[in-house]
Amino acid sequence: EIQGQNIRKKFLEFYKAKGHTPKPSGSLVPEDPTVLLTIAGMLPFKQVFLGQAVRPAPRVTTTQKCVRTNDIENVGVTKRHHTFFEMLGNFSFGDYFKREAIEWAWELSTKTYNLDPDRIWVSVFREDDEAYAIWRDVVGVKPEHIQRLDEADNFWASGATGPCGPCSELYYDFQPEKPAEGANLAEDDDRFIEFYNLVFMESNRAPDGELTPLANKNIDTGMGLERMAQILQGVPNNYETDLIYPILAKAASLAGVDYNSASPKVQTYLKVIGDHTRAVVY
Repeated sequence: EIQGQNIRKKFLEFYKAKGHTPKPSGSLVPEDPTVLLTIAGMLPFKQVFLGQAVRPAPRVTTTQKCVRTNDIENVGVTKRHHTFFEMLGNFSFGDYFKREAIEWAWELSTKTYNLDPDRIWVSVFREDDEAYAIWRDVVGVKPEHIQRLDEADNFWASGATGPCGPCSELYYDFQPEKPAEGANLAEDDDRFIEFYNLVFMESNRAPDGELTPLANKNIDTGMGLERMAQILQGVPNNYETDLIYPILAKAASLAGVDYNSASPKVQTYLKVIGDHTRAVVY
C-alpha cells in the first residue's frame, strides 16, 4: 500500500474520480525555448495556461518525469533534493479554483494517504487572505499550523517569464512533540518536509517583470512522489524509499561496501549514484 507504485496509482485514481482526465507524462525534453529540460509537472501545459493552445480537458491529472539541475549540489547531501524526480499533479484549466484544490488536497492527504491531520501544516502567500480563510474556516486547520510566507516560498513561476501565481503548500511534521510557537516551515528541514504545492495560476510575467492577468484562473499542483514515499514508508530520507534504495544497494554491492554501515561520506556517494542513475536512464 505504501510502495511508490501504489502512491502514484492512488493519486491518479483519486483525481480521476474527481472528474480529471489522466494524461501520460510529457517528454523530459520539452518544446519550450525557455528551459532545457522539463522542470515541473505543468510544463507540458504551459501554452494552455497562456491561452495559446486548446485545453486537453477542463481537468487533467498526470505523473510527470522532471529534471532540475539547479539542486545538483544538494543531491545526496540533503534528505530530499534530486535531479530526477516524479511530480504527481492535478490541473484545472479555467474550471475549479482555490476552494476545490485545497479541499481535495486535504482529503487526499488525510483520507487516501491517511496522514494524521495534526501533523500537516500549511503555508500561504502573505497576501492571500482567501486561501488562509479556506484552510482555517472550511478545512479546519488550526491557525497555529498556518503560516504566511513571502514570494521566495509561496509565489511560484515556471521560469523568469510565463505563467505564475501565489501558492499554498502542505508540510508534514516529523517532530509533532515540539511546540507550534517558533516553528519555521521554510527553514527547518529536520522537522518539516513540503510534500504538496497548490499553485493558483492567475498571472503571466513578462520579460520586464510586469504581471498581467491570465484569461482564466487555473490550478497547477505538484506532489513529490519521492517525498510522499519517505513520509509513508517511515524512512529517514527520500533515498531510502523503494523508489531509489534498490539502486543504492546494487551500487554498494558492486563497490564491495554495505550502505547501512558505510560512513556518511560513502552514503552520500551512493545517493549521488542512485539519483544520477535515474536521471541518466530517463
